[in-house]
Amino acid sequence: MTKQYPGELEQMVLLAALQLRESAYAPDIGRELEKSASRRVSRGALYATLDRLEHKGFLRWEIEAATSERGGHRKRLFSVTATGLEVLKASRVALENLWNGLDDVFVESRR
Repeated sequence: MTKQYPGELEQMVLLAALQLRESAYAPDIGRELEKSASRRVSRGALYATLDRLEHKGFLRWEIEAATSERGGHRKRLFSVTATGLEVLKASRVALENLWNGLDDVFVESRR
């Protein structure tokens, strides 16, 4: 059976959610991507990715209570599932295996 690895943006969104822990709301995830990965993501692309990750079982969300600061609107708090953690770990191992032994290639390319 072939392992399913998350795509680049999916990995970044999962990692941003992990970095944010209890503050993993969609706008904050977008800001974290921009700050830590220099990756600007449109609102539509971010929400599509969050929905795709939820559908795959890598991410879940819960609705928080409405607050006056948001005009009474509730917001979704995202968290990475155990399955999401597993695929991130597997993806990291696969990438490290592929990078292994290539340091000389990148040193040569800087010359």
